[in-house]
Amino acid sequence: MCPVSQTMGIKAYTQDCGVPVSCKSSASLKPIRSVHFPNDIVFQDYIRQGELERIGRFIRARRVSLQTIYHSGMAAIHEAVLSGNLECVKLLIQYGADIHQRDEEGWTPLHMACSDGFPHIARYLLSLGANPELETDSGDKPADLIEPDNKELLEIFGLAVND
Repeated sequence: MCPVSQTMGIKAYTQDCGVPVSCKSSASLKPIRSVHFPNDIVFQDYIRQGELERIGRFIRARRVSLQTIYHSGMAAIHEAVLSGNLECVKLLIQYGADIHQRDEEGWTPLHMACSDGFPHIARYLLSLGANPELETDSGDKPADLIEPDNKELLEIFGLAVND
């Protein structure tokens, strides 16, 4: 019996169909092809997963540009903000990501932090001088995108309603 069939639990076909069958040992089997992803796709995945060490390695090796707008319509800094990972945002900024970088619809990282409810990231971006007056292509400022129940973000922008 074939060693590959044994390890994979394949039952032998016992009827003779007239086709000669040969089986090499499993050690000689090689993958037909390997898949390689472009650096930008791998980098985006590292950002989404918060793989800080790998992100730093990619940037230092100059495998990616932090200004690139990906197929998602966003740059690396936007992806990091959407992940909610402040340490990832800090790392990208440390390596030169622009806090005013715009995506395909004119959104800055601050717009995304406000829209997706990340006050810790919004506060950090504001501390670095992110402009709260910049508008998206639709004319929205970051504060316009805050959900009414997100008291912490409303407070940061001086919009909190006293109960």
